Amino acid sequence: MRYTPLNKSLYIKNRQKLVSKLKPNSVAIFNANDIMPTNADGTMRFRQNNDLFYLTGIDQEETILVLCPDFPNEDMREILFIRETNEHIAIWEGHKYTKDEAYEASGIQNIQWVENFNGVINTLAALQENIYLNTNEHLRADVQVETRDTRFFKAFKDRFPLHHYHRAAPHMHELRAVKEPEELRQLQKACDITDKAFRRVLQFVKPGVMEYEIEAEFIHEFTRQGSMGFAYIPIIASGASACVLHYVDNNQPCKDGDLILFDVGAEYGNYNADMSRTIPVNGRFTKRQKDVYNAVLRVQRAAMDILKPGNNIQAYHKEVGKIMEAELINLGLLDKTDVKNQDPNKPLYKKYFMHGTSHHLGLDVHDVGTMYGPISSGMVFTVEPGIYIQEEGLGIRLENNIVILPDGHLDLMGNIPIEVEEIEELMNR
Repeated sequence: MRYTPLNKSLYIKNRQKLVSKLKPNSVAIFNANDIMPTNADGTMRFRQNNDLFYLTGIDQEETILVLCPDFPNEDMREILFIRETNEHIAIWEGHKYTKDEAYEASGIQNIQWVENFNGVINTLAALQENIYLNTNEHLRADVQVETRDTRFFKAFKDRFPLHHYHRAAPHMHELRAVKEPEELRQLQKACDITDKAFRRVLQFVKPGVMEYEIEAEFIHEFTRQGSMGFAYIPIIASGASACVLHYVDNNQPCKDGDLILFDVGAEYGNYNADMSRTIPVNGRFTKRQKDVYNAVLRVQRAAMDILKPGNNIQAYHKEVGKIMEAELINLGLLDKTDVKNQDPNKPLYKKYFMHGTSHHLGLDVHDVGTMYGPISSGMVFTVEPGIYIQEEGLGIRLENNIVILPDGHLDLMGNIPIEVEEIEELMNR
């Protein structure tokens, strides 16, 4: 693997936290993700199920974790099932975990080959009343394919119809939302790699360069720094394309006088950065561009100060909307009287700022965690206000990643250039 794995003590601790939430006489089962097909005999790069990774640190297909904390035999309370390798697999696919390596990665003593799962689960389930199974319950998930979790859930309920079934997802969302110090180090590494790539791009951009050439500069630096690549499909949007929130074509020339909006982030060790920056193609902002840019920057900094323990995301988004409203009035985009008379359920600022300001960040870019409960210390959020003026072909978004602290926040992207003057200076060296 390219990244430096975290110590197994983290995964031991994570499993202990989950076990403390299970009902008595329970067994909890977590499956690896599928290797997804493309066309013919092609496949996508494997990406581990993040809940399984959070609990084990194992980054390999065909892996199953079973937790059965009340089983009479202590040796059977944690079992990790992994794929048994052979000479053929080693030649064609490369090295797979040995049992000793799986223990060193996860801290689980009982490592078995996955072929043993059916026999072992019969023994465990016979003495348990409750079964916890995992599913993707992300609020924005729209899954069209049948996943390994779904197939497993259907087959398992047919096999053991009289047990009491429970959802693992709510517990995993709660646990994963608050990051451990080891996780924050991985997130910081992903942000630092993103910083290096952005600085590289600042030296590269000039009028006439293609958006996809800039994308290539990012992936080059990400890869040479030990990242597997982009944390998500990158947005390299010059000119009016910056007003398309999910523009990913990245196929246009960057023109003199236009801005380029980047929404990119590096992945490191399965943890993700999520950065947005907007820069002038020719290295100098116009007065109008600078005025709009600094308005977005002021909103971002004010928003960071509102993200505090005890607040909640829904109230926070409304508060940020009021701040944006004032900036849009100052820019001449909204009329103060119109704002005073607006329908509170359809605020006028949403014409120019139509998306949310923050989301959880971690093993998923849009990480799990409640968007309705209170914000807690240790959570990690993006802060990404933007102003999009379609009639001017002008779109600006600025996004940093912050850790919530008991008395403030830590900006994981505090070293990434963001001030107008710093960006201009770096582009014109």
